[in-house]
Amino acid sequence: MSDTKLPRIIAIANQKGGVGKTTTAINLGAALANMGRRVLLLDLDPQGNASTGLGILRDDRDVTSYDLLLGDVPVKQAWRLTDVENLLVVPATIDLSSADIELTANEQRSSLLRRALRSSQLGEAGFDHVLIDCPPSLNLLTVNALVAAQSVLVPLQSEFFALEGLSQLMMTIRDIRQTANPELRIEGVVLTMSDRRNNLSQQVEADARENLGELVYRTVIPRNVRLSEAPSYAMTVLDYDPTSTGSVAYRALAQELVDREAEQRGVADVRA
Repeated sequence: MSDTKLPRIIAIANQKGGVGKTTTAINLGAALANMGRRVLLLDLDPQGNASTGLGILRDDRDVTSYDLLLGDVPVKQAWRLTDVENLLVVPATIDLSSADIELTANEQRSSLLRRALRSSQLGEAGFDHVLIDCPPSLNLLTVNALVAAQSVLVPLQSEFFALEGLSQLMMTIRDIRQTANPELRIEGVVLTMSDRRNNLSQQVEADARENLGELVYRTVIPRNVRLSEAPSYAMTVLDYDPTSTGSVAYRALAQELVDREAEQRGVADVRA
């Protein structure tokens, strides 16, 4: 039995599209990498936007997350280097859009990704974190991510009805915790696309903090033109404009995540 330290696996999920999920996956991954953490970003969205945003051309995606799920390919054959030091990616293609149908016939359909990611290969390669960019739905791909992960990070757009959309995801997390993955927990909720000059953004933040308490990160991701522009240059915002408010926010989010992990480890050590 290997004593290799396994990385922390975090699913970045929200069944609602357009909430900054992929933006968070890319830039949180880059911010952690800039801190010296070795990060693997697993693109599990058939749109493949995280792969594109990290400069992986579609013609260069020979081995993908589809092969990891359904092709019995070892994870070390699927990851690719990016231009960001310490940040690697398992790319995605449109092939994933048919995975739901193909997974249905598999008796282990919910745990295929867990088997692939709980491999000693990740620890041996020195990864500290695996971030899974989930598709904007609660399909079998997202279920696989939740079964594989230790925790879920939920990007929450600062808009009307934002909290109402969380209920289905929370129920899914509860169901998976009770059946396939008892250790799954909510890493936290990060407010995205916030405009502090806007009364609605302020109200959504107040409501979220009132209802969800400490689950909500102190860091809030602002609406920022540089954040929107960076993917079109296949760059993270930290490289595209290191001094932008988006870059500052994702660095702060990465630090807060690391601080929370250290605090949780301390509590676990005390209990042990």
